[in-house]
Amino acid sequence: MTQQAPLDTPLPSPNLRAALWMLGAIASFLTMAVAGRALAAELDTFEIMTWRSLTGVVIVVGVVAMRGAWDQISTHRFGLHLIRNVAHFTGQNLWFYAITVIPLAQVFALEFTAPLWVLVLSPLLLGERMTLRRALAGLVGFVGILIITRPGAQEITPGLIAAAACAIGFAGTILTTKMLTRDVSTLSILFWLTVMQAIFGLVCGGYDGDFAMPSAALWPVAILVGFAGLFAHFCVTSALSIAPASVVSPMDFLRLPTAAVVGLLLYQEPLDPYVLLGAAVIFGANYANIRASSRA
Repeated sequence: MTQQAPLDTPLPSPNLRAALWMLGAIASFLTMAVAGRALAAELDTFEIMTWRSLTGVVIVVGVVAMRGAWDQISTHRFGLHLIRNVAHFTGQNLWFYAITVIPLAQVFALEFTAPLWVLVLSPLLLGERMTLRRALAGLVGFVGILIITRPGAQEITPGLIAAAACAIGFAGTILTTKMLTRDVSTLSILFWLTVMQAIFGLVCGGYDGDFAMPSAALWPVAILVGFAGLFAHFCVTSALSIAPASVVSPMDFLRLPTAAVVGLLLYQEPLDPYVLLGAAVIFGANYANIRASSRA
């Protein structure tokens, strides 16, 4: 006779479940970077954001309709939704520009200052506890970024500035997402994400009366950007709903070595040994932060 598993089998820890969601986010962000580079041959960043967001609107509305979940969509905390999406729209446009003019590894390395901002600001804005171990993890992670970027060893270009500045927008996105997940459903967050950013894109991309559409060959790529971007946000929002922001954000550091490999294989971008060293330092800081939070 087959013995059934006990009904009280414990679920994986919240940090482990958050890590699995973040793996999905990492894969989605890298897919979006590759597709975004392809679209940049025909579209500017505002136009890319518009088609990405319109694809997301179709997907979200379809999911909500199939699930009969319109009651989850509301204007509750609308002002915070607006702040979140302005921050994200700004950061994402800077990010799309940066991936077209500097190596992927550099973009992700500079973007990773966002988790450092989150580590510092989450105790002030979210009421999360800043322990000494978390503070040290943030400092070590910053050292890893300095190893990769080597300030002063290369010219400061618009691409580098854009990659560094996008981190501020993404930090604001992470913090406001964590605030929203306290009493707003994931579907509502994604609905306002896609709708607001489609409007922002249409306004910014069409203000000059010249709004481009992708060619027939790039339509699948434009749709892929929308799918990847939406799924990435679903994964991040799910992770933030079950683990603190200061734990979830450093997990994203794993994007860095993956981006370096993708850049090498697809674009022949040289694999800088400083990237590997910095990635190892960042991974160590990330691991220490997750272990400390698990024990707590």
